[in-house]
Amino acid sequence: MDIEQAYNEHKTAGNNAFKKADYVLAVEEYSKGIEILENENEETEIVENINKIEIINENLEDISKHSKKHAHALAILYSNRAQAQLKQENYGSAISDCTISLEHDNEFVKSLYRRAVASYAIRDLTAALKDCKTARSMTGGDDIKIKKLTNEISMELKKIKFEQAIEIVEKSIFTTIDWDNAQQEKGELIINRGENGDIEIVDGLNEDYISRMIKKFKETDEGGLINKMDAFAIINAANTLFKNERLLVEINFNRELKGVKELTICGDTHGQFYDVLNIFEKFGKVSDDHVYLFNGDFVDRGSWGCEVAFLLYSLKVLNPNKIFINRGNHETDDMNSVYGFRDECKYKYGDKIFKCFSESFSNLSYCTLINEEILVMHGGLFSDDSIGIKELRKLDYSRQVQGQPPKNGIEMELLWTDPQSENGRSLSKRGIGLQFGPDITKAFIERNNLKYIIRSHEVRQKGYEWEHYDKLCTVFSAPNYCDSQGNLGAVVRLLNEGNEIKCESFSAVPHPNIPPMKYTKNQFGF
Repeated sequence: MDIEQAYNEHKTAGNNAFKKADYVLAVEEYSKGIEILENENEETEIVENINKIEIINENLEDISKHSKKHAHALAILYSNRAQAQLKQENYGSAISDCTISLEHDNEFVKSLYRRAVASYAIRDLTAALKDCKTARSMTGGDDIKIKKLTNEISMELKKIKFEQAIEIVEKSIFTTIDWDNAQQEKGELIINRGENGDIEIVDGLNEDYISRMIKKFKETDEGGLINKMDAFAIINAANTLFKNERLLVEINFNRELKGVKELTICGDTHGQFYDVLNIFEKFGKVSDDHVYLFNGDFVDRGSWGCEVAFLLYSLKVLNPNKIFINRGNHETDDMNSVYGFRDECKYKYGDKIFKCFSESFSNLSYCTLINEEILVMHGGLFSDDSIGIKELRKLDYSRQVQGQPPKNGIEMELLWTDPQSENGRSLSKRGIGLQFGPDITKAFIERNNLKYIIRSHEVRQKGYEWEHYDKLCTVFSAPNYCDSQGNLGAVVRLLNEGNEIKCESFSAVPHPNIPPMKYTKNQFGF
């Protein structure tokens, strides 16, 4: 088989895998094609160096051309691999692949656009806009996708500059809710108002209300709506509870969980409302003897983020010590603006509801310590070995920017980092945070007298995976993620006062024919 045929076979296999949404296989096939072409280029350069004294100028020119003849093919393969990385949210890897693609062919517009999309996804708006402008100049400004992305980024940058110029100091959105003049929208829930917009729901929110709410949500394919004043009340009351929890929540089967038979830990659910309902049906409801911990990323991507959030918040208000919610990287304004939750809120309830959710996300916990020996966070460990449980106990909400966590440091790493199989640390394939190896996990566990670390943040085909000497478990609870990945979901069950740990997988259940990110106007290849 010659070089061209072998390269084309891997390219075609990669394209076919991409069409089937098998993005991992697509990356593998594109990588094999890249390796074939790059190896031939290296061999050609070696031959050129050995024989260059004996080769006449004409032949030397032929070899030089031969060493570069695959440049455009490599540009295509790297760009295609970047697109497969985008689909896996590996934005750092996508940016790197697009950059190499452009080194092979600096006029390959697809790579400029895809690099702009990746930069936009990690909110590097300046870099994204620069690539968009370059791509538009090459296409004469006629490409609709590039034009839309350029306009979107330009508007966001103008908004940021405007807010910086007038030094906006935001007060709590909950102080702007006019409860007295809302009689025309009066809901079922009865509240008591406190200071700074805080409220307490004193009547109306019970098991029957939640059952009727679920039934309402299932009335239409898109999801029926609850009364808007009830919606404000549920978010407001949950936010009041979140504000009274620390950024590191500590619970123990001998104290806060005394008498509890099971604690179930769920990973990402990403707006997959019908799969969340299935979790409660399959593993049991929230109750006095069954506690749940949702480990972030319960909104975005799926098109029922509002329904999932209202259900979890209602359960929190009704059972404040029986359900806990950690923040994920998608409980942030940046991610919600890109991956659908903001647009979904605006479509269903209006932008003010989104602002209420946004403020509540700012008050979510970042991690949970169970029995002083199991640490649960959405992302993972840290760039600094000096960070431990003592430092996590000192985390303070005063560092928060409303709607956004800090751009670096402990909080960012708790949301964004990932494990890797190699020892040490490396740059993240996501373009944000870092990756940490088995040695980092082992040392952290030993220093802090832990048994396990449980995290989420990444798809696993079984829904879970034990890594790093079986001391770190990744759990992901959105089966057939985005209706395309074909993965199982899973939960982690802590039984026997936390002394027994089980991971159990489950399949996706049918849902109405509503695609992921239905309400997002500009999906830009996500």
